[in-house]
Amino acid sequence: MGVFSRTAASREAFAKERGIRAFAELEPLLAEIDVLHICIPPEQHEPVAIQALAKDIFPIVEKPLTGYFGDNGGGGGAAFDSRKASMNDARGGALASIERMLAAEAASKARILYAENWVYAPTVQKEREILEKTKGQILWMHGEEAHSGSHAPSYGHWHLAGGGAMIGKGCHPLTAALYLKRVEGRARFGAPIRPASVTARTHALTQLPNFVDSGHIRADYEDIEDFAMTHVTFQDGTIATVFASDIVLGGVHNWLEVCAGNHRTICNLNPSNQMQTYNPVDSQFDDIYVVEKIGTKQGWAMTAPDEDFSHGFPQEIEAFYGAVANGDEVESNSQLAADCISTIYSGYVSAANGGAEETVTLI
Repeated sequence: MGVFSRTAASREAFAKERGIRAFAELEPLLAEIDVLHICIPPEQHEPVAIQALAKDIFPIVEKPLTGYFGDNGGGGGAAFDSRKASMNDARGGALASIERMLAAEAASKARILYAENWVYAPTVQKEREILEKTKGQILWMHGEEAHSGSHAPSYGHWHLAGGGAMIGKGCHPLTAALYLKRVEGRARFGAPIRPASVTARTHALTQLPNFVDSGHIRADYEDIEDFAMTHVTFQDGTIATVFASDIVLGGVHNWLEVCAGNHRTICNLNPSNQMQTYNPVDSQFDDIYVVEKIGTKQGWAMTAPDEDFSHGFPQEIEAFYGAVANGDEVESNSQLAADCISTIYSGYVSAANGGAEETVTLI
């Protein structure tokens, strides 16, 4: 067990706190492990995952799986500016990246484990059970991930992140929606129902000339959107609408609503009202975690007693290690990740064309 980071100080501190070995290079670490957690900017997901797969090591790849970063080889450099780029080229580059990753997976004894925690969130998994047992038909889903802006320094630069709100935030509710249609298809027909087309709009609201910066919303993005709306039509004609943004105060908004012909479900990941606290003095809760990106701890808050569990993180890791140890199938796999990337980049093409409908290329 060990850790590798290009920054010596961070890897040494991480290793010391956990009692593990710090590696100055990736290759020696790969010689010692069976599973690699890839927790780095998306621009490096593909090469590192392929390097692990070549050694039959299972890569747990954070979201988004991959993307387009300025050229079709993955990594356009800091000079790349998405505002001057062709989104058709971006889609082509992202699809090529997916194909390379899937080819590496097919040649390996290991599998890509796609770390989309929304799939394993308790609310989403309960909806999976409902769909499987009632054979319900989903007619429309709508969902959102939004907050006041990512804290990651790499976010805000397309050449590192592969896009803005649509991919950085929207990948979560979108993947959950894609997943539930796969579940429905398996339950009703024995085969997944996949995305067919998409329309989308994107906006860079904090970059508007008349934007008033009050200091509560991150506004230093370079060449990405901070708001996106993505509307997906599936192979059976049913639909899903996903909102994603970096301009929402008051904490994280993570939810997905499912409107089926035989039931309706609202999956609230965050905020959730299972616990509410009132704190009259902000400083009183200085050493108490309340909920992600809440802004202030004073007043009423939807306090999260176990935020990681509600978001599906421990369930996700348990499933992944079961796959490594026992060969178990996972719900969040490379095919689901590929459909997400294909949908999002067709969405970027649509947005560049004023919201015109675009076909999703399935790989």
